[in-house]
Amino acid sequence: MGSASAPVTLSVEQVNELVKKLATLRHDINGDLALVVASAELVKLNPATAAQRLKMLLEQPDKIRKKMDQFSVEFEKFLGIVK
Repeated sequence: MGSASAPVTLSVEQVNELVKKLATLRHDINGDLALVVASAELVKLNPATAAQRLKMLLEQPDKIRKKMDQFSVEFEKFLGIVK
């Protein structure tokens, strides 16, 4: 992780944009995690569906990581963080 090279001042619009992006990130990740929980519950109720659900379960960590990476890039750009 890098650090800012100088003090950072954000406009109200920039802060609002970051808040909106963070809210979207939380919503999206919560949705991905809800899919994991729902699939696990369905497998528990019907173990024969495990193979079918496994692909979707294994896709979720990568989706979450990509969303976090994208947000991190945007966040660092806003704050002028250099690596």
